[in-house]
Amino acid sequence: MQDNEIEWHFVRSSGAGGQHINKVSTAAQLNFDISASSLPAFYQQKLLAKADHRITKSGKVIIKCQQSRSQDFNRQLALEQFIALVKSVGIVQKARIPTKATRGSQQRRINAKKQRGATKAMRQNKSSDQ
Repeated sequence: MQDNEIEWHFVRSSGAGGQHINKVSTAAQLNFDISASSLPAFYQQKLLAKADHRITKSGKVIIKCQQSRSQDFNRQLALEQFIALVKSVGIVQKARIPTKATRGSQQRRINAKKQRGATKAMRQNKSSDQ
């Protein structure tokens, strides 16, 4: 991935802040087109398949950062978030190996059910007087 594949836009931050926030474009917005990038095909496919609100249906990553009053700091934070997003799809989870309950645990379960059933059966009123 090259630096020229990332587009930066600096916009005004939202929210309270007074005169400074109304004048200065401190919020950093990172735009990255997944399909037009030099990322390996594996990463492109995983990013496009990932369910993340920062990835649009057209295959663009849009990260907006406005945590700080500093434009440079917001730019760094947005870049860190983007790197974390790309790294997250590179981690392949281990396949789950289904396990089977042991014979002893199955027997204990059945015995507990029988005991519970016997307790409930003893509570029943078996007389037909009512």
